[in-house]
Amino acid sequence: MSNRKLNVFLPLLLAVVLALGMYLGHKMPGSNTGAQTLLFSRVDKGPLQEVMDLLKVKYVDTLQLGDLQQEAIEGLLTHLDPHSIYIPPSSVEEVNEDLDGNFQGIGVEFNITGDTVNVISVIAGGPSETAGVQTGDKIIKVNDSLVAGNNITSDKIRQLLRGPKGSKVMVTMMRNHELRPIQITRGIIPLYSVDASYMATPEIGYIKISKFSGTTFDEFMAALRNLQKQKMTKLVIDLRQNPGGYLDAATRIADELLDDNKLILYTKGKSYPRTDYKCEKPGLFEHGALAILTDEGSASASEILAGAVQDWDRGTIIGRRTFGKGLVQEQFDLSNGGALRLTVARYYTPSGRSIQKSYANGREAYDEDILNRFNHGEFVNQDSIKVLDTVKYKTANGRVVYGGGGITPDLFIPFDTSRFSPVISSMYSRSAFSNFVYQYYIGHKDEFKQYKDASQFVNQYQVPASIMSAFKSYAERDSIKGLSGLKPHDEIEIQNRLKAILARQIWSYEGYWESLNQNDGMMKKAIEVLNKEKND
Repeated sequence: MSNRKLNVFLPLLLAVVLALGMYLGHKMPGSNTGAQTLLFSRVDKGPLQEVMDLLKVKYVDTLQLGDLQQEAIEGLLTHLDPHSIYIPPSSVEEVNEDLDGNFQGIGVEFNITGDTVNVISVIAGGPSETAGVQTGDKIIKVNDSLVAGNNITSDKIRQLLRGPKGSKVMVTMMRNHELRPIQITRGIIPLYSVDASYMATPEIGYIKISKFSGTTFDEFMAALRNLQKQKMTKLVIDLRQNPGGYLDAATRIADELLDDNKLILYTKGKSYPRTDYKCEKPGLFEHGALAILTDEGSASASEILAGAVQDWDRGTIIGRRTFGKGLVQEQFDLSNGGALRLTVARYYTPSGRSIQKSYANGREAYDEDILNRFNHGEFVNQDSIKVLDTVKYKTANGRVVYGGGGITPDLFIPFDTSRFSPVISSMYSRSAFSNFVYQYYIGHKDEFKQYKDASQFVNQYQVPASIMSAFKSYAERDSIKGLSGLKPHDEIEIQNRLKAILARQIWSYEGYWESLNQNDGMMKKAIEVLNKEKND
């Protein structure tokens, strides 16, 4: 009788269990999201994650898994292009600050000489100036941390001085042999990307862009409007040693230089369909004569701007062949606080050319490309430039241009090797110019009060023999060899560099570039070319 009852109720029991299981399965997390809730099957983590899990649980010794993961990620990326990189958590903030165009701190520029932190400039209107900090102050303590005489590093002093906007820091300064405690309320400090803008001639304006950050377009527009108020009709944009940055900043500036709805560039990748970037509005400088200065350090967004100007025959590219980076990266945040900057597309100039140089021989060969160019004589001889792409592209006016390795300038200007003799190179490597100028300026501030601005200084000041003599004595004490055998071109280079760094000390990079460009071959050629051109 019991077996008969079991046979009757068993199907009913199974049905109830099955229904209950379906109900619970429906209610479990993930069931309505397309994900599979795994009760009886295992997650396929992939061999890389499986190895990491086994190392964490089973390995005989304790491991620093964070370091292992970073090495594993970096090893994986070495098989990709050279611009796909991993940014560890400790570097993300600094990297983002540079592209965002600001950071939070006290607003001073400093150097470290003789194990002493010297304030070499104070940002106008910044927290330190408001608190009374002056150029020439020496930082002795930050809060309770002694920073003088204990092998302090630049990274350590930055960590101590930086902090959230509105927070306070007590900095003990030495001024005129007296200790002065100064409380500073931290603020947002701009990182400018337009280093300088000034009138090079009554008609020709100059704008130096050092990178393409989140604030570059606004800085460029402010500089352009200011120059136009000074009757500028022709423009030089200096992109030398500009490593690039945000694509958006480059395209927005190009929109100010190109008319109608011209194509600026297009991008295309395996997972990214073709996207065209075109001019969208009337620009502020669509028709004046234009020159773009480039060199082997001009990369990425710099090449986008130079390539668009060249392909539309909008202006003259002057200088040397650019770096050759035609890849677009996107940054992805990772759960550990780090980030992956991954190449997702290539970009193409309006004529259709990719200017990305080959990375088929690995990252080491890729990194050595610039040095190889120098060794092959490309920096000093235009005929040594190797055209890597045999496909001919044409500009709007029918001129032939090539891709496959940067933007080749319309006018070649060789690298001035005479500027870097062994003795001059030694002065650069030991920061002799900037260290000497700082010390000299602190002791002779009143000598420079007669100059109302950088332009007056650049046009009127000549480095006197007394300063040249004092600098040579300083360099000799700094163990720089070869001072007795200085050539005439060495003397000229020293004079030019001292004057430029004096201008920088007083008027920041605005003064530096105006002074340095006064004797710069590339800038002289740009002025010559623009003087011959008539505006539309």
